[in-house]
Order: sequence, then structure tokens, then C-alpha cells
Amino acid sequence: MKVAITSADSFVAPYISEMLGDSAVNISDEMVKDQTTLDALLSPCKALIHINSRPVDTNVARDNRESLIIMREAARPILDAVDRHGSIHLIIIGTLRVHPQWMPGDDYYGLDSTLAPRDVAAEGQLWMEENALERAEAERPVSVIRASNVQGIPLSGPPGNGILHKWATESQMGWINVPGDGSNVKDLVHVEDLVKVIESVLSNPPPTRESFAVGSGKGITMQELGGIFNQKTGCDLELNQSEREEVWGVTDAYFLEYRCGFRPSISLEEMIDEAFEGAGY
Repeated sequence: MKVAITSADSFVAPYISEMLGDSAVNISDEMVKDQTTLDALLSPCKALIHINSRPVDTNVARDNRESLIIMREAARPILDAVDRHGSIHLIIIGTLRVHPQWMPGDDYYGLDSTLAPRDVAAEGQLWMEENALERAEAERPVSVIRASNVQGIPLSGPPGNGILHKWATESQMGWINVPGDGSNVKDLVHVEDLVKVIESVLSNPPPTRESFAVGSGKGITMQELGGIFNQKTGCDLELNQSEREEVWGVTDAYFLEYRCGFRPSISLEEMIDEAFEGAGY
């Protein structure tokens, strides 16, 4: 089964391509603009994975109004190409920036949750998701997967992605920047577990449409997480730093187990060890 990948990033997409092996069909942003080329590349594909987390032009800030226009215009030819395809499973990979501020005791449940974009780029993300879900049919099912705080080292090598890797680097200077007052909760998941979810969804498409979050189902406050780094390195915690780019909350791991048959397997301790190793400790 051939699987197309569009709007590829430098972090998650290489892991997806590695998982797919010879089945991967990587479609560049320039190819997406050419309808004939796009249709030809999608012809042998049974699925299309679109990474929909930020503007194609990474020089445009997430809170710039232009990012909405860029993401919307980049999504149109993909949605239209899926409509033209006889049978294809569209899988959209995004972030939880479209979910409202999490409160203690709440979980993220996907289609039953009220969505509220956190920034302008998240508006663009949600625009594509909603349009894709409205167009979903049995022959062209849609899966929307929103990932929570993905951690890991790119296949091309360090530096790593996520707050654990950021802090592992900062701690060498004797301090770490803690977003907020330390009370907010993060649910951290490793990129390899995210890719396992994508693999499971590929092998078992929904009847028509679905939307769910990927995380560990376990939360930790920034104060507690910072304490682990303090114990390991003696670094100070610089509280009340900007939390503008942060995603808070805990996902519903029970639904993930029900949908995909497993729970994320890489523990927080293993992710922290990987971050320190990647930082050269």
C-alpha cells in the first residue's frame, strides 16, 4: 500500500517515512501546487498523511494573520485532490493548540470536545480539519490526530524536539526557563509512540471520520518536572517565563488504547534520559 506524505516537517515526517519504508510517497509543497502532478502521485496511494501543525513558510509566526491564509491555501489543493481520488484515507496530524485551556479533572475526547484555537496558526489547522471531516465519506474516510507535546531526537540527530530537550540544553548554563508559575500540567509523548498510533490508524481506517488526541494519559506539573532537572543537574528554576507557545492538559489514554490497541510505551523517565544524552551529558 502506497502512502503519500504532504507538508512534511523535519521531525515527525522522517519517522513516518522510516515506518512506511518503500511505501512512502513524499510530495513536496511545490508538487502540491501542480494538480496534474499531485493526482498522478496520489493515484497508487490508499492513504495520505498531511502534517497540519504550522504554516508551510516557517518564517511566518504562528500568531501572524498571514499564517491562516497560508495554511488555508495550502490545504485547499489537498482537500480537492482527495475529493477527486476514488478511494483514499486522509490522516491529518496536528496539535492540541485547537483545544481550550485544560482544567484539572478534564480529558480531551476529540469530536465531543469544544474546540478553541490557541493562536492564528491553530485557526488554520482547524479550518482544514473541519473541512476534511465535513467531506468524509466511507470511500474517503478522515482521521484527525492531534498530538500533545511530542518529544524526541530527529532522525538527522540532535538537537532534540520538545521541552525536555530544551531544558537539558539550558540546564548546562545553570538554569531552566519554566513557562508559567509551575502549576500547569503537560502530557508528554515520544515521537515513536505517535508514529505507532499513525501506523495503527493506517491499518484500521474509521468507517467515515474520527478525531482524537495522542498523549501518554499522564500529566506532570512544570514545578514537578523542573524539580527532576534540579535533582539531576542542580539547575535553578526560572519561573513565570512566557507560556504563549505551550500546550497544557492530559489526553484520554483509555480511548487511545480502545482505538489503537496499545498505550504509549516510552516513559517520561526514558524521554528525560534521551534528552540528557542528546544534550551531551
